[in-house]
Amino acid sequence: MSNTKFSWFIPIDGDGYHAGTEFPEREPTFEYLSNVVKTAEKHNFYSLLIPTRFANGLFLEASPLAETWTTATALAAVTQKIRFLIAVRPGFIPVGLFAQMAGALHQISNGRIDINIVPGGIQNDFERLGQYIDHDARYERAVEFIQACQKLWTQDGPIEFNGDFYKLNNAYCSPRPKHHPPLFYLGGASPRAIDMSGKLADIHLNWIEPLEPFTVLIDKLKESFQANNREPRLGLRTHLIVRNTEEEAWKAADELISLAAPKVKAQRNNSTQGTAMVGQVAQSQRVKDHKVSEHLWNGLSEVRVNCGTAIVGTPETVAEELSKYKALGIEEFILSGFPHVEECIRVAEDVIPLVD
Repeated sequence: MSNTKFSWFIPIDGDGYHAGTEFPEREPTFEYLSNVVKTAEKHNFYSLLIPTRFANGLFLEASPLAETWTTATALAAVTQKIRFLIAVRPGFIPVGLFAQMAGALHQISNGRIDINIVPGGIQNDFERLGQYIDHDARYERAVEFIQACQKLWTQDGPIEFNGDFYKLNNAYCSPRPKHHPPLFYLGGASPRAIDMSGKLADIHLNWIEPLEPFTVLIDKLKESFQANNREPRLGLRTHLIVRNTEEEAWKAADELISLAAPKVKAQRNNSTQGTAMVGQVAQSQRVKDHKVSEHLWNGLSEVRVNCGTAIVGTPETVAEELSKYKALGIEEFILSGFPHVEECIRVAEDVIPLVD
């Protein structure tokens, strides 16, 4: 188990015992999110994923939302050892400026940041801020974004970069994280995403699916990495619902979305209608009682954008499920549970020691 990394999640949308209500039981204040990250650090989690959104993705879209980069910067200042995996959408910050921002935060945090590149994003979210660009072009832009950052971080300036989406002319980046720059995590299940990861990802991060389709996806990813003479490195993102008995765990799953508001469900439904995101379609598939497989439940997809599937069960059965994915080559698990403080402690103490 020593080589396996376990990471946690920062709930920038808000938190609580219930998801999908109009407003969260716990707002995403700096004080609350500080409590989440300090709890994860205390319990020796490797890193914290902080997602990116332009509207709340778990409660009403108008509900409070902690902005990603600002929040990550503040939280890095109140921690000492845990890393931050910061989600970024290429296209909203000029790449030369972003490379400097990341270089500065890398220095401030003593090298504790990595970058989760999100080319696809949530249906209609780009358009909120005036961006109209198709699925394939988003990936092409993301490729250039990574290449330009890598050049700025590892080469002496002045830097020239002449792409279709980004151009640099006598650009500099200082401070420069040249020796141990942030790693790039990429996700996605489309052929475009798999190809991009094989060429550029330091780690490919997937949302959880049942083992059979997930194994097929992992095989494609490994082929893509190997075709580029690179060693595959793979991560898995999932929620966990853990209780002392199976019955209690499934009851907790139902309870989690039992107060979901019709308005929130309608907003989430609109965010998945006609989406080009292959992974999002898999997350939101309709099945009886939301039971995707014996221990997988996707009820959260009714109220949450992006990853909407959880492993449900006792500490033993949840650990057993995680071990099956580990056997496929997963080296990092990014976990979460509601509420994120209490479940962080439960998962660290009751589940992780059982994963083999």
